[in-house]
Amino acid sequence: MLVCLVAAVLLAAGVTWALYGSSWLRVEKVTASGTQVLTPEQVLTAAAVPVGAPLVSVDTDEIASRLRGRLPRIDSVDVVRSWPHGIALKVTERKPVLLIKKDAEFVEVDASGVRFDTVRQAPGGVPVLELAAEGSPSARRFDGERLLREAVGIAGSLPEAIAKETLQIKVRSYDSVVLELTKGRTVVWGSGELGEAKGRALTALLKASPKADHFDVSVPTAPAVSGS
Repeated sequence: MLVCLVAAVLLAAGVTWALYGSSWLRVEKVTASGTQVLTPEQVLTAAAVPVGAPLVSVDTDEIASRLRGRLPRIDSVDVVRSWPHGIALKVTERKPVLLIKKDAEFVEVDASGVRFDTVRQAPGGVPVLELAAEGSPSARRFDGERLLREAVGIAGSLPEAIAKETLQIKVRSYDSVVLELTKGRTVVWGSGELGEAKGRALTALLKASPKADHFDVSVPTAPAVSGS
């Protein structure tokens, strides 16, 4: 019995030493993957993983929190121990669904309404918001932030093919939203309600009337098209 107890203590001591005291299981390599706009180097620098530290002692939650704090473009990140010597950073970046013009730059907004970066050049396939609701009777009830959320919801509900052709989302009031598409086409969208149904209706209209320049899906069960 005593021999077994001693053996167990020695084994535990050996494991503890191997994990914390030896050079066998220490951080030697850190990798970053999943980046699109960011570079792996930016992620590695912001993560500041303590190279040389015992792998078991690395606080993965702290590294993930530090990355999201320093690089707002990161939506989520998995920090994974890769035994015996590695830390892998698997990044998911936010994707802009809407842009807000700010002087000569653009603020990127994701589908959750988070404004996560300001860029000089507008990314392709992302519509720009035009907010012109000052004279609207509903302006007191629906302020700029509320209307921004509505625009974000509309942008996020657009079918991918239509989103890529949407140049601008004009918001005049809660229930008066117009999309400006490529080739001079306009779409009366109405409010942000029934977004998926409106997207399906618009997709059908664009296929059925490819030469039309004005579409109305404000009532998706009775869409309309005009122009040629």
